[in-house]
Formats: sequence, C-alpha cells, structure tokens
Amino acid sequence: MFDWLRVGLAVLLCSSVCSVSAGDAWPEWRGPGGQGISDAANLPVSWGEDSNVAWKTPIRGRGWSTPVVADGQVWVTTATDVAASKTEAAQRRKTTTNSQPLTISKSASMFAVCLDLQSGQIISETELLTQADPQFVHVDNSYATPTPIIEGEHLYCYFGPSGLVCLNRSTKETIWTNRDLQVKHENGAGSSPVLWNDLLLLHCDGIDLQYIVALDRHTGQEVWKTERTGKLKDNVQMRKSYSTPLIVEVDGQPQVISASADWVYGYDPTDGRELWKLPYGELGFSNSARPVAGHGLVYICTGYMQSRLLAIRPGNGTDRPAKLAWDVAKQVPAVSSPLLVGDELYMIGDKGIATCLDAQTGETIWRARIGKNFWASPVMADGRIHFFDRDGTATVVKPGRTFEKLAVNKLSGEQLATAAAVDGSLLIRTEEGVYCLRQQ
Repeated sequence: MFDWLRVGLAVLLCSSVCSVSAGDAWPEWRGPGGQGISDAANLPVSWGEDSNVAWKTPIRGRGWSTPVVADGQVWVTTATDVAASKTEAAQRRKTTTNSQPLTISKSASMFAVCLDLQSGQIISETELLTQADPQFVHVDNSYATPTPIIEGEHLYCYFGPSGLVCLNRSTKETIWTNRDLQVKHENGAGSSPVLWNDLLLLHCDGIDLQYIVALDRHTGQEVWKTERTGKLKDNVQMRKSYSTPLIVEVDGQPQVISASADWVYGYDPTDGRELWKLPYGELGFSNSARPVAGHGLVYICTGYMQSRLLAIRPGNGTDRPAKLAWDVAKQVPAVSSPLLVGDELYMIGDKGIATCLDAQTGETIWRARIGKNFWASPVMADGRIHFFDRDGTATVVKPGRTFEKLAVNKLSGEQLATAAAVDGSLLIRTEEGVYCLRQQ
C-alpha cells in the first residue's frame, strides 16, 4: 500500500526566498521557509552589552516585528502614537469587554525603518500610514507587531486593521495600500503575512469576523477570501487568533496550514478552498505560534487557556481526512512557536521550561528550566538553538537528545520579538533598539 508519509511535507518557498542562500537573508517571520531555521554561519555563542555587539541602534516608537534582512539592509516596522486623554480612554473602554490592560490611543503613525547591516546606521524612516482612533492594543502588544516580508525590490508591511502597504525598497515610494482588512482584534494585530507565488496570504481572526484572505501582491486587490467554518465558542473573547499560516506540500500539492481559534484548517492556496479542518478538542484561542512541518506531520500549538501541542497528519481534500497522530499538554507555549530540527521538536513554555520531544512519537526526551517568561520564538542558526526570555536573556543550547547549555547572554530591554540570523550577524530587537551581534 502506498505510504503517503514517506512523501513528507516540504515547505514551499516563495520565489524571492529561492533566489538567495538561506544564510544570506531573513525575508519573513521565522526566516527562510518560515520555520525558524537558518544556514547562517559565523555567529557568536556569547554576547553582552560590552561583548560581541557590532552595533546597537535605537528605533523611534514601539514595535515587536522581527527584523527582516536582504541585500545588506535591515528593515523593521514601528509605530508612534498619541495617547488618548483620560476621558477619551474611559469612553473607549466602554466599547470593550476585555478586562486586560490596554493601550488606548488618539492616533497612531506607522513607519518602515531601514538600517545598514554593516554599520547599523539608519538609512531611512518612511511613514506608511496614519490612523485616527486606532483599535486599542494590549499593553504587551504594539501597533507594529506583524513582521514585514522582503520580496525583490518590495517590502510588504502589515499593521492589522490600519492597513497593509507595499513599499519600493529603493525609492521608498508606496506602490499600493490596502485598508479593507477590517476585523476587531481586541488586543491588537499579531499575524504576519505570507507570500506564495503572486499572492499575499493573511489571517484575519478577530472577535467579530474570522477569515483568511489572499491579495494580489502586485496590486493589493483581493483574489480570494474564505470564512472560517468551524463552530466557535459563544464567548467572543475566545474567537480571536494571531497565528501565521505555513505553506507545505501534501501529496505533491501546495497546502496552507492555518491555525485559528478552536480549529486548524488546510486550504488550497490557489483559490482558498477548504480542504479539511480539525478541532482542537479543548480550549484554544489567542494562539500566535506559527505551525512547523516535517515527518509527514504538522505541529500546532493551541494557545490559551491550557495550550496543547498537536501533531496532525494533514488531509488531502479528497479521500483522506486529517488525523491527530499524538498530542502533548505539558509545558506547551501559548505564544512562541515550536522548532523542528531533524528528528527532535523543541519548544519553550511561557514560564521558562524548555522541552525536547521525539518529533515522530511525541515522547519527551528532555526537559529543563532555562528562564522565567518567554514570548519570542526560538531560532536555530549556526548549529545552535537560541531561546529568548522577555527580560533580554538568551540561552544558547546545543541541539540533540541530551540537554547541553552552551551560554547564557544578556542584553538591555524587554524582548518580545523573534531574532533574525544571517551570515556573520545575529539581529535581536529589544525595547531599546536593534542589536547586531558579531564575533569580535
């Protein structure tokens, strides 16, 4: 009998990613292929404020997007805002049932900032959007959390309901703007766009509307839009999600793996047709982890309240439904993404417990405490795994079936953004700015 598992799941890279070596660029969230792995070499193992820091550049405003890198340029998005008065904030709070601490602003301006990779000098700061009375965001979030995408001469910057902008990297001119992607995120946007062929794919999972949409990357116009069909919880606060899709190959065909609140879906990227869906089985919402894929499986973190890691065999949309292969409920992150390296799957729980699992069976290989509070997703680069605590501490671990800590490093400022790695440079963004780490 044909064993479809032997076919495996190969991540499909967009044309821009295929045109460069994986060590030369970091074009999107979680890097080339979107799974947190880079061929970048010659990176430091240890660093600190006075050690192996090539440069540190403050960035105006606030943003938690990951730096993206190509052609010797580093790009980040950021936003500045004008705080609402106490009266205005009180009036706006009446419109939400969210009990979490929120940032409520009177207006916000969104920027794309370009830095020179070698020196850290700011090349340009381009204002892309302004928004009066923007949606409030959680105090841990920002108006510039989704990570942009570099593709050729274009930079695609997404700011949730405030808009999506295509910028020419050379001229700094706006090619097009789309401000039609309106959902109520409640805590602010978090999903990053994904590029597949000529389409930009976006999750829009709010408390009011839930859908996935594809835009023409040349014009910003909608090509297809598919509403979520899975039944959601009655509580609207449990309908939101912040995950980013992953494109994989199943039985020789491209498929969008799309994790939302309560359900994970498989879609045909050409037309948005739903191929399959599978419920989480328990609570799962506000999930921000991006799926990873390998060994004929896709791995999904379900988010709040109690996050679970699901290993799923995708369906093919015809004669084979999706199936749950195994699941794990202990020390699974609600926020950061898992990392698949060979036959091992690594993850870091929100409270600092790192776990290594057998990727095919889910068996725990090792578990170790390495910190206190984690949101950023781990990165594998130069043969090492990097875990990033919110307090700016990075723990460097050797991949393998025995836990081996190589270094513990500290930078100033809170870190919620995932790092980026290119040959010779590890880029880390904290609230104090962008750091470039190099062996000195």
